[in-house]
Amino acid sequence: QVQLVESGGGLVQAGGSLRLSCAASGRPLSGYTMGWFRQVPGKEREFVFCITRGGGTKYYADSVKGRFTISRDNVKNTVYLEMNSLKPEDTAVYYCAAGTGTVGVATPARYEYWGQGTQVTVSS
Repeated sequence: QVQLVESGGGLVQAGGSLRLSCAASGRPLSGYTMGWFRQVPGKEREFVFCITRGGGTKYYADSVKGRFTISRDNVKNTVYLEMNSLKPEDTAVYYCAAGTGTVGVATPARYEYWGQGTQVTVSS
Protein backbone atom coordinates (compact mmCIF):
# COMPACT_ATOMS: atom_id res chain seq x y z
CA GLN A 1 0.00 0.00 0.00
CA VAL A 2 1.07 3.52 -0.77
CA GLN A 3 -0.41 6.58 0.87
CA LEU A 4 -0.09 9.87 -1.01
CA VAL A 5 -0.61 13.35 0.41
CA GLU A 6 -0.55 16.43 -1.81
CA SER A 7 0.20 19.93 -0.62
CA GLY A 8 1.19 23.29 -2.01
CA GLY A 9 -2.01 24.34 -3.71
CA GLY A 10 -3.51 27.76 -3.28
CA LEU A 11 -4.60 30.97 -4.95
CA VAL A 12 -2.19 32.69 -7.31
CA GLN A 13 -2.43 35.40 -9.93
CA ALA A 14 -2.00 34.63 -13.58
CA GLY A 15 1.69 34.47 -14.45
CA GLY A 16 2.61 33.28 -10.99
CA SER A 17 4.11 30.03 -9.80
CA LEU A 18 3.32 27.23 -7.39
CA ARG A 19 5.08 24.04 -6.42
CA LEU A 20 2.95 21.07 -5.53
CA SER A 21 4.33 18.29 -3.39
CA CYS A 22 3.21 14.69 -3.15
CA ALA A 23 4.60 12.93 -0.10
CA ALA A 24 4.39 9.17 -0.01
CA SER A 25 4.44 6.65 2.79
CA GLY A 26 4.29 2.92 2.84
CA ARG A 27 6.66 2.14 -0.01
CA PRO A 28 9.48 3.86 -1.90
CA LEU A 29 8.22 6.02 -4.73
CA SER A 30 11.22 5.01 -6.82
CA GLY A 31 9.39 1.79 -7.62
CA TYR A 32 6.39 3.58 -9.11
CA THR A 33 5.46 5.68 -12.06
CA MET A 34 4.25 8.93 -10.54
CA GLY A 35 1.68 11.07 -12.25
CA TRP A 36 -0.06 14.38 -11.76
CA PHE A 37 -3.63 14.82 -12.96
CA ARG A 38 -6.13 17.62 -12.59
CA GLN A 39 -9.87 17.86 -12.60
CA VAL A 40 -12.50 20.58 -12.72
CA PRO A 41 -16.15 20.01 -11.82
CA GLY A 42 -18.10 18.33 -14.57
CA LYS A 43 -15.05 17.22 -16.52
CA GLU A 44 -12.94 14.09 -16.63
CA ARG A 45 -9.66 13.86 -14.82
CA GLU A 46 -6.96 15.22 -17.11
CA PHE A 47 -3.35 14.06 -17.39
CA VAL A 48 -0.75 16.71 -16.62
CA PHE A 49 2.70 15.17 -16.15
CA CYS A 50 4.35 11.95 -15.10
CA ILE A 51 7.73 10.41 -14.44
CA THR A 52 8.12 6.68 -14.99
CA ARG A 53 9.64 4.22 -12.60
CA GLY A 54 13.05 2.89 -13.44
CA GLY A 55 14.38 5.12 -16.20
CA GLY A 56 12.48 8.20 -15.09
CA THR A 57 11.13 9.16 -18.51
CA LYS A 58 8.92 12.22 -18.32
CA TYR A 59 5.70 12.76 -20.24
CA TYR A 60 3.52 15.84 -20.19
CA ALA A 61 0.36 17.29 -21.64
CA ASP A 62 0.76 19.79 -24.47
CA SER A 63 -1.13 22.36 -22.43
CA VAL A 64 1.66 22.56 -19.85
CA LYS A 65 4.68 22.29 -22.15
CA GLY A 66 7.42 24.69 -21.17
CA ARG A 67 5.56 25.83 -18.04
CA PHE A 68 5.37 22.81 -15.73
CA THR A 69 7.95 20.26 -14.76
CA ILE A 70 8.05 17.18 -12.56
CA SER A 71 10.78 15.94 -10.27
CA ARG A 72 11.26 13.17 -7.75
CA ASP A 73 13.27 13.17 -4.52
CA ASN A 74 13.83 9.55 -3.58
CA VAL A 75 15.38 10.47 -0.23
CA LYS A 76 12.31 12.45 0.83
CA ASN A 77 10.00 10.01 -0.98
CA THR A 78 8.29 12.98 -2.55
CA VAL A 79 7.33 14.02 -6.06
CA TYR A 80 6.98 17.64 -7.07
CA LEU A 81 5.12 19.51 -9.77
CA GLU A 82 6.67 22.89 -10.44
CA MET A 83 4.14 25.15 -12.15
CA ASN A 84 5.20 28.43 -13.73
CA SER A 85 3.44 31.01 -15.90
CA LEU A 86 0.14 29.86 -14.53
CA LYS A 87 -3.04 30.62 -16.44
CA PRO A 88 -6.67 30.79 -15.27
CA GLU A 89 -7.34 27.60 -17.25
CA ASP A 90 -4.90 25.77 -14.97
CA THR A 91 -7.44 26.15 -12.16
CA ALA A 92 -8.38 22.67 -10.94
CA VAL A 93 -7.96 20.15 -8.17
CA TYR A 94 -4.57 18.53 -8.70
CA TYR A 95 -4.04 14.88 -7.81
CA CYS A 96 -0.91 12.82 -7.64
CA ALA A 97 -1.02 9.12 -8.38
CA ALA A 98 1.25 6.10 -8.23
CA GLY A 99 1.22 3.14 -10.56
CA THR A 100 3.39 0.21 -11.57
CA GLY A 101 3.05 0.55 -15.34
CA THR A 102 5.26 2.40 -17.79
CA VAL A 103 2.91 2.46 -20.78
CA GLY A 104 -0.38 4.24 -21.17
CA VAL A 105 0.70 6.51 -18.34
CA ALA A 106 -1.59 9.36 -19.38
CA THR A 107 -4.59 7.22 -18.46
CA PRO A 108 -5.90 7.48 -14.89
CA ALA A 109 -6.81 3.79 -14.86
CA ARG A 110 -3.10 2.93 -15.01
CA TYR A 111 -2.59 4.22 -11.48
CA GLU A 112 -3.39 2.21 -8.37
CA TYR A 113 -2.97 4.83 -5.69
CA TRP A 114 -4.26 8.39 -5.46
CA GLY A 115 -3.92 11.32 -3.13
CA GLN A 116 -6.83 13.39 -1.90
CA GLY A 117 -6.07 16.35 -4.17
CA THR A 118 -5.08 19.96 -3.65
CA GLN A 119 -6.90 22.97 -5.07
CA VAL A 120 -5.08 25.33 -7.41
CA THR A 121 -6.87 28.55 -8.32
CA VAL A 122 -5.38 31.01 -10.79
CA SER A 123 -6.99 34.42 -10.92
CA SER A 124 -6.94 36.61 -14.00
